[in-house]
Amino acid sequence: MQQVSRAREHQHVEWKESWRDEYQKWICGFANADGGILEIGRDDRGRVVGVENAVRLLVDIPNKVRDILGIMVDVNLFEENGKEFVQIGVEAYPNPIS
Repeated sequence: MQQVSRAREHQHVEWKESWRDEYQKWICGFANADGGILEIGRDDRGRVVGVENAVRLLVDIPNKVRDILGIMVDVNLFEENGKEFVQIGVEAYPNPIS
């Protein structure tokens, strides 16, 4: 999945300043709907604020999602204005995910 430039959040895009395991609920919701993108390291206005331990998240997030939700997500690292952020692409799934 490619980086998608967004001017605002909407039903297929959500921004979070840092990763929390509870955000797997967003991933589950995207998988049960039409898919979506969760970006970690952006504030509520869409500005990149950076994310700590970005490289570790590239490994941890897909493993946690696979182990807990049983699905695969596309996790990529991007940089904007010298700050890193993580983009999680979630495809829509044909079967309900919980």
